[in-house]
Amino acid sequence: MDQTHTPEEIRIIGCLLEKESTTPDQYPLSLNALTLACNQKSNREPVMQLSEGDVQDALDSLSSKRLIREESGFGSRVVKYKHRFCNTEFSELQFTDGERAIICVLLLRGPQTPGELRTRTQRIHDFGNVQAVEQALQKLATREDGALVVCLPREPGKRESRYMHCFGEETPENVVSAQVSQPASTGETNSLAERVLTLEQTVSEQQARIDALEAQLKDLLD
Repeated sequence: MDQTHTPEEIRIIGCLLEKESTTPDQYPLSLNALTLACNQKSNREPVMQLSEGDVQDALDSLSSKRLIREESGFGSRVVKYKHRFCNTEFSELQFTDGERAIICVLLLRGPQTPGELRTRTQRIHDFGNVQAVEQALQKLATREDGALVVCLPREPGKRESRYMHCFGEETPENVVSAQVSQPASTGETNSLAERVLTLEQTVSEQQARIDALEAQLKDLLD
């Protein structure tokens, strides 16, 4: 199987995987629905502005790679599209639910840390903890048929390394080079630090509220 795809093809595969899990009643997707999914402003990185023609061209390319199947509903002339990327009888790739969720989110949002992946895969698969995400990433990175994810060098000042998928034309070396050539400005760094601090404070406050509610509930039950 050809595992190197254009950004448009990667976005389409990611969208089909996502919608199959999160909105199964609306899957498979028409060309219009798939275009809207590709151009979503939420849960996408980068945000794209693809036309239906762009999406159709990418679908034709994926079809030639046998990664897309067309399907028409009974009594409907609207062609809809299903993936054959993984976990079907036509697929070379067979994933666990957790591995599939990780691949899906990496395809949609690019390189991410295990912590980010745990948060962003919740609608698809519920990882019990970050360690479960790391274990799934390790399996994907050490497959006998070739690594499907790779761990990027840790960025300065970051606690976790990011992982990227290996299905695109972009290589880990290019990603690292782009990070080095475009360092964040002092203002951007300070702004990010402030947002992180605010988020940590919010999480701490919410945890305190949860603990208080659990204590009250325990008292009532006793």
